[in-house]
Amino acid sequence: MSIFIPEKHWWRDPLDKDEKVWLAIALTTSIVLTLAMPWWHVTQKQNPSSEYYKIKPDSFDAATDRFIQQYGVKDEAGNIKQEGGIDVVAPPPGDVFVRGQQFKWSPVLKLKKDANYRIHLSSIDVLHGFSVQPINMNFEAVPGYDYVLKVTPTTSGVFNIVCNEFCGIGHHTMVGRIYVD
Repeated sequence: MSIFIPEKHWWRDPLDKDEKVWLAIALTTSIVLTLAMPWWHVTQKQNPSSEYYKIKPDSFDAATDRFIQQYGVKDEAGNIKQEGGIDVVAPPPGDVFVRGQQFKWSPVLKLKKDANYRIHLSSIDVLHGFSVQPINMNFEAVPGYDYVLKVTPTTSGVFNIVCNEFCGIGHHTMVGRIYVD
């Protein structure tokens, strides 16, 4: 039989040298990682804000619509430009609203480099995952909660938003975009 029953009170036997080495390695690694987590949280600049508010999905939807009407990029006819059927906005630094809904992120954002923004993120239907690529920032858009992200874009470029939380049959089409100039 390949599995044997250990002797009675086996834990009282002294450790071998190899066991002591591995125990020391595991203990040292655990202590270093335990101390590194609070140090990283305090000293690094990658901490998302913990600001959020309870809000009705209908209220957030209306706030996002007002935001789009106020800061929408207009064409020659005075209509708000769209990209793939999604309104495009170019807001000044400050509060920005992003709404997740099956199966799109809206609006498309045109942000200024080195400007400070407060992105209000929520969903109006189901749970969505807000993932900014290629920088791999991940947040949850939860119905009924307005999650505020403090963002200062430091790199120009095009950033894609993908939903990384399964939200239904059209989940794979749920993409958005952020332009930073």
